[in-house]
Amino acid sequence: MEATEGSDGRPLLVIDDDRKLCGLIRDYLAPLGWNVEMRHTGPEGLEEAKEGNYEAVILDVMMPGMDGFEVLRELRKTSNVPVLMLTSMGDEADRIVGLEMGADDYLPKTFSSRELLARLRAVTRRVVLSEPDEGKSEDLVAGELRLNEGTHVALLGNEPLDLTALEFAMLAALMKAKGRVKSREALLEDVSERRFDVFDRSIDVHVSQLRRKLGDDAKNPRFIQTIRGVGYKLLEGVEE
Repeated sequence: MEATEGSDGRPLLVIDDDRKLCGLIRDYLAPLGWNVEMRHTGPEGLEEAKEGNYEAVILDVMMPGMDGFEVLRELRKTSNVPVLMLTSMGDEADRIVGLEMGADDYLPKTFSSRELLARLRAVTRRVVLSEPDEGKSEDLVAGELRLNEGTHVALLGNEPLDLTALEFAMLAALMKAKGRVKSREALLEDVSERRFDVFDRSIDVHVSQLRRKLGDDAKNPRFIQTIRGVGYKLLEGVEE
């Protein structure tokens, strides 16, 4: 049964072949207002994620039929629903690959219930903050780059940018601080409710993805400049 607007609770899809873990997630989140649906193979999970109306998806990497990376790749062709990837403890390679393919965040398989709830709140909050509103807001501009938080539209020239909620929030934060250095910590505070480990490099992966969509070059940046050891700065976006 897919999640619908008529269902009680906030719709969440868990795609994992570990039925016991799925049940534990459901039992923990249900009293907190989440309506948890579960699928236990990649193909079934992908079909449900496409057809359902979910606030977020928790997606395991290793599954029968289709692994989590392939599910994410196919899902991102049609949907920007927030996705939390489940990874093995300390498996940085899985985390990086997932983030590069469009995952919003990751959870280690050893996650605590409090961490699960915090990260769910963080990724769904980004979507709420980036939804269009009826009020008018001024455009943020850097050369050919234009962003409007009120309409949730980002343009490069006349072409719309296909950004995830997290990428849109990051770009907006950088554009508001245009010309000033934005530390990694400050940028993370703008787009997330959770604390990141000092060795967590996920912010760099998301910036790399944002640069790719902007057609930017890290070595000779037009928009996003890396300030080594500090963070990032948005430039005027003018060709040299």
